[in-house]
Amino acid sequence: MSSSPYASPLGRIKAQLPSFLPKDTYNTLANAPDVGEIAKLLEPTPYGPYLGQAAATYRGADLIEVAVNRYFVQRNRMGLEVAPFSGRPIVQAYLRRWDVQNVGAILAAKVQGRTLTEEETFLVSPRELPAGLLAGPMVLDDFRLLMQAPTVEAVVQGLVKFGYGAVLLPLVETFQRTKDIFPLLSALDRYYYAQLLEATRFFQGDEWTVRRFIQTEIDVRNVLLLLKGRDASFAPEVVFPRFLEGGDWGKAAAQDLYSTARDVPDLVQALETRAPRLTDGLERYRADRSLVGFEAALTRQRAIDQLKQLRSYPLSLSVIFAFLLLAELERNDLQRIVYAKAYGVPRDQLEPLLISPAL
Repeated sequence: MSSSPYASPLGRIKAQLPSFLPKDTYNTLANAPDVGEIAKLLEPTPYGPYLGQAAATYRGADLIEVAVNRYFVQRNRMGLEVAPFSGRPIVQAYLRRWDVQNVGAILAAKVQGRTLTEEETFLVSPRELPAGLLAGPMVLDDFRLLMQAPTVEAVVQGLVKFGYGAVLLPLVETFQRTKDIFPLLSALDRYYYAQLLEATRFFQGDEWTVRRFIQTEIDVRNVLLLLKGRDASFAPEVVFPRFLEGGDWGKAAAQDLYSTARDVPDLVQALETRAPRLTDGLERYRADRSLVGFEAALTRQRAIDQLKQLRSYPLSLSVIFAFLLLAELERNDLQRIVYAKAYGVPRDQLEPLLISPAL
């Protein structure tokens, strides 16, 4: 009887778990007096070599951003490398999210008039290797060429050969009239999740946890969409063209809740059965109308629930997705700490937004 093809991935991933930052490290980083001290605290960790590599070009928050992104991509690369042949297509489909993120960042930068140098810091890339290259055709030089394009329309034309043009080209005329970039970004998201869900249909039956993992991410994004729409008092016809299909929550039920809720607190109460921890963000919202508390509450609860589920099936693709989720959460928390420190966000406002210490 042959052993599971996931026995080796499980062993390799277990060997990498000590590389994740201990929970108490986040408290130390949050207490750091400035960004420079955060960099020093990260030097003895696995981020140290990446900080050293980036130090010749970058300083301050940009230095940490680049180093964190480079290490993050290496973790993504390992997640793909350890996947057995049968599981590789869905890991590849999942990692395309970073190509989509980079393309979205470039489109937004073009609208806002940011330069290539300003934007390249935020591309998910270790030097010449974007994360999406692990799964897609785009390399860093491709992103640089897109940044050099004179207009959003030119960027979209440049994306045709990478498969994104067909998704974006029908929206160019509307963009020229409205200068609203969000329909383009929403189209990229819809394309990404449709392709990702399609990739999960061809598995052996024990990978349903991964499909559920993807669906819960879609649900979180849809809840946040509704909260943002209600906060801005947008009509349903403005909000729901951006609703993502494929999650556990159908559009019709979401429309009913959205239409009957008078304001954000009312919508939060209506969502309590679907997202019981959402109420954790109400105090922050009432204080300063910020939605970040809701996002943190949703992300934290999803991470806790999904890691428990994924870890229940260690000899499957679930073990790889648990590793990828931990890597993404650590990256996001480090970014929150760095930019909170750079912009003077008080610690009592930062700590509730961190996810990894709660896992």
